[in-house]
Amino acid sequence: MTIDFDKVVSRYGTNCAKWDGMAQVLGREMIALSVADMDLQAPPQVIERVTEMAKHGIYGYTDPFPPYYEAVQGWIKKAYDWEVPQEWIVFCPRIVQAVSLIIQNFTQPGDQVLIHTPAYQPVAKSVELNNRVLVESPLREVNGRYEIDFADMELRMQAGVKIVLLISPHNPVGRVWTRAELERIVSLCTKYDAYIVSDDIHADFIHEGHEHTIIGKISTEAEQRSFICTSPGKTFNLASLEIANIVIPNDQLREKFRRCLQQAGCHNPTFFAVPALEVAYTECDEWLEELRGYITANIAWVKAYIAESMPELRVIESEGTYLLWVDCRAISTNEAELKQWIESDAKVSVSFGTGFGASGEGFIRLNIATPLPLLQEAFHRLYQAYPLKNLK
Repeated sequence: MTIDFDKVVSRYGTNCAKWDGMAQVLGREMIALSVADMDLQAPPQVIERVTEMAKHGIYGYTDPFPPYYEAVQGWIKKAYDWEVPQEWIVFCPRIVQAVSLIIQNFTQPGDQVLIHTPAYQPVAKSVELNNRVLVESPLREVNGRYEIDFADMELRMQAGVKIVLLISPHNPVGRVWTRAELERIVSLCTKYDAYIVSDDIHADFIHEGHEHTIIGKISTEAEQRSFICTSPGKTFNLASLEIANIVIPNDQLREKFRRCLQQAGCHNPTFFAVPALEVAYTECDEWLEELRGYITANIAWVKAYIAESMPELRVIESEGTYLLWVDCRAISTNEAELKQWIESDAKVSVSFGTGFGASGEGFIRLNIATPLPLLQEAFHRLYQAYPLKNLK
């Protein structure tokens, strides 16, 4: 199989949150490197299966039957070397929904929920939107690499944190947590009796030299206090089909979560979701291998271009995800000035750092899961408008 990932497919007119949403505010002349879905088509096998389903013509209620659970089981074993009984797997449309339901039903108003910042904000915002207290434990940058400040984390957990929200691998800084780091998280959650809610949606994009470990695998103690949130949404670019697999080993927690779903009215998957997942998890390994190679090449191209043309910028070394966290503070620590350069002058849309918390000011997040010709045009624009260009 050889996929033409260089093919540029317009997403305008598809109710696209990234492109149509951007056009509404900034105009259609922009290039989007922002929202974390891919501008690359899903695997041909998935497209074919979804097309077959569309032609059926009856779009009634659906349920996840044994082939769904078998596909998820097989993927978790193959991808993460974790043996998961089918009964541990709970369908939920989206991970953010699962996180919100867990916060609503496993904590009380006013309880504290911890997250490491800078962090993916829809997960962080689910805390305050549910009238809980968001506790931020800032990551430390050590020699160009973000690390958990465990002394700070424990200090904050002593105040009564009920849930630790773990983003694994981390969005936006691209860390793949080591087993030793995960063991320390488990130790703290055990000591202070906190649940672990792990968002592993980017777990299928781990770069060479790193290995993703599901935190629930660490120990029986970790297993029994964990909610592991997985999905094919990022991996195969199926986000709008809305299907996530929440793995909950603890019987009591799982049954309570199932009831929470029922109370929230979350019942049936969408018509296309389960067939797409089943094909993606069972027939698309070769496509995914090519995609990973393409993303690796895109990352290398961006790093080389920045080093050559805009060396004042600093790309944080990514260990996982198809996102890059870029330090732009040599240009300005004022986000309004960065927006002037990037959005107004260069006509490129990115995710600006304060969208991940106050500690992100002066940084941008780039989504490089896009056709290389589009990526090259975006960086050509950034360079043409580069504030320090004339100083070279």
